[in-house]
Amino acid sequence: GVDYAGSQAIKALKEEGIQTVLINPNIATVQTSKGLADKVYFLPISPHYVTQVIEQERPDGILLSFGGQTALNCGVELERDGAFNRFAVDVLGTPVASIIATEDRQAFAQRLAEIGERVAPSEAASSVE
Repeated sequence: GVDYAGSQAIKALKEEGIQTVLINPNIATVQTSKGLADKVYFLPISPHYVTQVIEQERPDGILLSFGGQTALNCGVELERDGAFNRFAVDVLGTPVASIIATEDRQAFAQRLAEIGERVAPSEAASSVE
């Protein structure tokens, strides 16, 4: 799952000599194992806390796609807020525009239809009734 993928990403970055900073509120994960990331912040994944870490650490880039839905949502908010531009942080991997495009199921199905890809019929629900 997300924990395995994230820990593998950290290992790959370290093998390339890239310093890693991890934000993860869960101490019981492989990602937060001692010695894996260079620095670990046990904080909630929220725009407020992530911005504080970015301000403190001044990273060159950020990976959003290894933190599950919470990290994706947080990344979208930080992009819309201008935090990545303000601190000159590049979003690595999946671009925020692609995250936004795939979050809207109807827009995603429409984009797939435009390129001739079939999708299962679906409708968005706004209530349980």
